Amino acid sequence: MLLLQIATGTGLLVANILVAAMAALLLEMAFQTAHAWLLRPPQRPKLVLLLVGVGLWILGVITAGVWIWALAFLALGAFPDLETAVYFSLVSFTTLGFGDVILPEEWRILSGMEAANGFLFFGLLTALLVETLRQVRLAQLETRRRRGSED
Repeated sequence: MLLLQIATGTGLLVANILVAAMAALLLEMAFQTAHAWLLRPPQRPKLVLLLVGVGLWILGVITAGVWIWALAFLALGAFPDLETAVYFSLVSFTTLGFGDVILPEEWRILSGMEAANGFLFFGLLTALLVETLRQVRLAQLETRRRRGSED
């Protein structure tokens, strides 16, 4: 049963990584489309809008990850209903780990794997948020510097 748990958890981790990778690709494509607009004045309000947009995007990726695990728990018969599966998944993914709802013994390794998945996601997505804001702001400042020297 241990190997089945590890294989199942690995499959769910890979699925989550693929979802995050596709979301990152879509975000990059959106930035390429909006790049010229982000550089035009006024720039600071666009940074606020960018922060809100990327923040919502990150929440969407995390929500997708939670739901992937929750649906898997439901399919495995680990929980009797969707609400319990989503609750457990959210508590595990965020590494909160209340312990009021736990997996059956035959699937308990998955809770640690989901926590590792969430921990990884929060780190990677935070880094992506910071890097996105940094790159846009640097490009804005460079654009402002060039315009200032042209005037």
